[in-house]
Amino acid sequence: MAKKTDKIESRSKNGLEVGHQVRLASSFAVIVALGLIAIKSYAWFTTGSVALLGSLLDSVLDFSISFINFFVVRHALTPADNEHRFGHGKAEALAALAQGIIIAVSAIFLLTKSSDRFFNPQPIAQGGIGIIVIVIAIIATFTLVSFQRKVAKNTGSLAIAADSAHYEGDLYMNLTVIISLVLTVYADLPMADPILGGVVAIILFASARGILVKAGKQLMDHEASEETRHAIRTIILAHPDVLSLHDLRTRRSGTQIFIQAHIELDGKMSLFRAHRISDEVEAAIMKVYPGADVILHQDPEGHEELTELEQS
Repeated sequence: MAKKTDKIESRSKNGLEVGHQVRLASSFAVIVALGLIAIKSYAWFTTGSVALLGSLLDSVLDFSISFINFFVVRHALTPADNEHRFGHGKAEALAALAQGIIIAVSAIFLLTKSSDRFFNPQPIAQGGIGIIVIVIAIIATFTLVSFQRKVAKNTGSLAIAADSAHYEGDLYMNLTVIISLVLTVYADLPMADPILGGVVAIILFASARGILVKAGKQLMDHEASEETRHAIRTIILAHPDVLSLHDLRTRRSGTQIFIQAHIELDGKMSLFRAHRISDEVEAAIMKVYPGADVILHQDPEGHEELTELEQS
């Protein structure tokens, strides 16, 4: 059986440590969220827009979630110990689950607020200030999302991916807020604010659903995507001495992917040679998936078919 690796602080494709990238992304998110809360609070108190209130509430949630992630990702990156042999990566999925629930609850609150404003419309003051603030928010959020996407792609971090997902939703939300302010202030359509506030709530619901689905898959040890499984198969079978493979199993835990498979080799080769081949295959897999936890079991060619015949 190939030697199992416990490396979590491994390097990703761009050469930076996985842990360093994840920590940097979580810190950047906290800073951006704090800045957005400050400027949106001013804009909401100035304008009174319910759509802008929805954007402010989302930024408050962003901060609380990013603040939680700031600590969670550090715990998730803690190496395996005697009590957690498979590491602490599931902490990310638990945090993402909490994120989804919090966002869904905030969407319900905003929908209630929008319904009340729909039946009791109120004028919006100084809409120009609100528009300027939202433009600034869009620029800051776009910068953060671009960085988070890169980190999530390099590291496979579910917490960062979940953070990026709802910040991406913020971009569409902020565009909706701008439209609401323009229609309400400059087109004299006061009903646009509560209606588009409801649209923001729907965007929040969609974001919550996506996060909850991803978190649920990781907590239930869902298989990696078919594309990833195909890539792993290709890597294993590329070794000239590997004749076949079966029982490929994969799952994710935080930034780490776990890979198990049975590889079929020439039954006449020595145990030493079989072990060497497994090490070479493992190294090839880890070159593409840095930090992966790989377990390969060696079987003589045709072992699976022989076992099935013996059992029948």
